[in-house]
Amino acid sequence: MEARAIAKYVKGSPQKGRLVIDLIRGKKVEEALSILRLSRKRSARPIEKVLRSAIANAEQKSPTINVEDLFVKEAYIDLGPTKWRRRIRPAPMGRAYRQMRRQSHITIHVSDGKGQEE
Repeated sequence: MEARAIAKYVKGSPQKGRLVIDLIRGKKVEEALSILRLSRKRSARPIEKVLRSAIANAEQKSPTINVEDLFVKEAYIDLGPTKWRRRIRPAPMGRAYRQMRRQSHITIHVSDGKGQEE
């Protein structure tokens, strides 16, 4: 049995979020939650919310499912829309760069490993 949760338009760069997502991919759900709780990265909080939502979706799909059996099957972060701010950063050789506000889309799939045909 598999369930997923998606969070869209989350503030923060996907490059920084992938550092946290890579820590929990393939882990048991309880272990992944403790890793996210102890992480000092800013993107750990929205990722934890998405993981909790995926667990709740799995419980909603099948009330008899055991949460201890769940593991993070897939977890990835994609780039959302990027907003160009009107502020300027100094760049080399007298040039100027515009600041970019990046957004992310977070997707997490949890599974108990049963019901998979390979």
